[in-house]
Amino acid sequence: MSPPVPVKFLLVDDLDENLLALEALLRRDGLECLKARSGDEALELLLVHDVALALLDVQMPGMDGFELAEFLRANERTRHVPIIFLTAGSADAQRRFRGYEAGAVDFLQKPIDAAILRSKSNVFFDLYEQRRQIVAQRDELERMTRSLQLADRRKNAFLGMVGHELRNPIMALGAGLHLLARSRSVEASEQIRSQMDRQIGHMTRLIEDLLDVARIDQGKIVLRVDRMQLADAVTLAVEISRPQIEARGHRFTIDMPEAPIWLRADQARIAQVVSNLLANAAKYTPPGGTIALAVRREGTRVAIEVADTGVGIPPEMQAQVFELFAQVDRGEEQPEGLGIGLALVRQLVVLHGGVIELASSVVGAGSTFVVLLPCDDTGPAGGSRSASA
Repeated sequence: MSPPVPVKFLLVDDLDENLLALEALLRRDGLECLKARSGDEALELLLVHDVALALLDVQMPGMDGFELAEFLRANERTRHVPIIFLTAGSADAQRRFRGYEAGAVDFLQKPIDAAILRSKSNVFFDLYEQRRQIVAQRDELERMTRSLQLADRRKNAFLGMVGHELRNPIMALGAGLHLLARSRSVEASEQIRSQMDRQIGHMTRLIEDLLDVARIDQGKIVLRVDRMQLADAVTLAVEISRPQIEARGHRFTIDMPEAPIWLRADQARIAQVVSNLLANAAKYTPPGGTIALAVRREGTRVAIEVADTGVGIPPEMQAQVFELFAQVDRGEEQPEGLGIGLALVRQLVVLHGGVIELASSVVGAGSTFVVLLPCDDTGPAGGSRSASA
């Protein structure tokens, strides 16, 4: 946490010894004293500092305390600063009237009673701090309101995507059943069944994604951890993702080290991490692009890098890219999927003790994601264990 911002107050007196004495009387933790020896110096300080209180000597050469107070009241920035006049001269009714007319809240006669000065000043210091806290709370409420509004918009967009994604395969299944009822050809029936099977697989993946959303929200993603070779998970991930990559005509390259890399992890979930990154790259890369998967050892960790030549992520979206339902606008193309892939990837990586980062992204030039996971160099170990979020 950042240190608390001190409450500032202004002392204005043409005598150094008075400034030092007043500063000593009011010194306490959380306060910062600004000192000026003339009205001009005071105005310069007030141009750059917000103060909780101004203590002004009335009798000063040049601009006196009354004239300074009138300047403060005429300026929008300083018109609400409380002013206490300090005077060694007479405080007759006429002088007091002029002081109050100039915006003073009080007069204190010199020599100053230390207890009275502290008591009166502390009231304004505390009021200023309370106002500052109220403003901070208001700003936080506004930030939370904007965040909730954004979450609500994303939720509505998500529900629309769910309806769209589920409606299409359901309609295809209905059409397939209708065609099967009319078909007399075994070959045509087999082709229809094959198409229906693909649609069922698509629906199954969508429902699994929805279940993973619930598991993320409830902290119930379960890991079945054992010692495994990373190459096995990568191979599985490539097999899962290759149809989507080939369907869009992408050039795909993979760079794996020859030496085996061992992890203590859930092989299926690591494969899911890599396949989701590859699917994300395929989705956001225009047809005919390039996707590169690279694995390299970095000390006690392994880096899994997925780079593409896709649409890239706008700077204003990069901080949100791992949040649920966040999707990058792909122009005229309809969005595919539910926008939960990268959020799920981050959750799985964190559960494995790793980190994921958007290493680079340029709009129109592509993105690079890097996953860092701890290696297991302790040697073979039997058995497995489960872990949950």
